[in-house]
Amino acid sequence: MKLKTVATLTLLTCFGFAQQALALNQQDLEQLKTTGNCPRCELGGADLTQANLPGANLRGANLKGAILSQANLTNADLTGANLEAAILSSANLKGASLTGSNLKSASLENADLSFAGFISANLEAANLKGATLLFTNFRAANFRLTTMANGVVTSDKPYGWSLQEGPDQVTPKK
Repeated sequence: MKLKTVATLTLLTCFGFAQQALALNQQDLEQLKTTGNCPRCELGGADLTQANLPGANLRGANLKGAILSQANLTNADLTGANLEAAILSSANLKGASLTGSNLKSASLENADLSFAGFISANLEAANLKGATLLFTNFRAANFRLTTMANGVVTSDKPYGWSLQEGPDQVTPKK
């Protein structure tokens, strides 16, 4: 009986931590929907499917696990935002700023990323299959294990890894 109680409490605690990790704040969500201005907001796990947010200010916002499928984020400011595991399938991010954003494991499948800036963004294990990449700036972005627009998955090796030296001796190429 004690074992069942301990197991139940452990499971409930884990669910509590999972909910806390998503950290959706209803007031922040309402603020975003009414004003389009919500820097540093807690919107983890929010369902913003087909949201119309052109020019939205989401600098430093937590959108971890958020659903932004078919959302209009044209010219939005997502600088430094956490979009880890977010779903941005078929979203319009034309002209958006995602400088320094975390898009690890995010889905950007069939999204319009034209004229967007992903400078120093983390796109590790992100899915860009079918995305429109017209004049998209990916300078210094991390593409480890990223599915590119053409379906090709990038290397799991860090930038500068040399095949000539083997996996035990990693040195930058010159």
